[in-house]
Amino acid sequence: MQSLRKVLAIVLVVALVVIIAAAFVYRNIPNHNTKLTHFDTLIVLGNPAEADGTPSPEQRERTLEGVREYKAGVAPHLIFTGGAAHNRFVEADVMKALAVAQGVPASDITVEDRAQNTIQNIYYSEHIMEAHHWKSAEVISSPSHLPRAGLILAHNSFAWRTSAAPWPAEYSTLQKMLRFAVEAEYCLRLRIFGFPSSRFLPQQA
Repeated sequence: MQSLRKVLAIVLVVALVVIIAAAFVYRNIPNHNTKLTHFDTLIVLGNPAEADGTPSPEQRERTLEGVREYKAGVAPHLIFTGGAAHNRFVEADVMKALAVAQGVPASDITVEDRAQNTIQNIYYSEHIMEAHHWKSAEVISSPSHLPRAGLILAHNSFAWRTSAAPWPAEYSTLQKMLRFAVEAEYCLRLRIFGFPSSRFLPQQA
């Protein structure tokens, strides 16, 4: 019985250390590499649509934050990025339709419809930026997702900062905490082991 208590105590200590380390790493990931307040474009990172093709809660909030930043004059262009990664609906198309419905001219929107994950979101968006000679971007996503996006953006050379969309009103505190916990653990692993080799990610940070 005493040995079991010792094992449980060790497990609890290790778990606590991992939680503290993850939280520290997560909170200290850079969220910008520039002091710019206006950018050439906004990049709104994709999120799966609902099964019927309507915007999911996080997809909706990311899009609406992009619309708000566009209307506030933060950037004159929007890139919506995300392919049909989780169902048959192209994430970027769903986001564009919502933005247009909110009054954003379609001519100011570029759709990136190939990306299957966050690394590809940024890779393909940078290609769009290069084609338009854009040198800076504000990158918009959900609060829990931005630190991982920051780790990826640190590999890129354009000027950037991240901006958090509000959490969906329908999310409970537990749902938000779980999303933060999953992303914090993921970011800790990336800090320790690095990203797997990928043609979509420059390996020099």
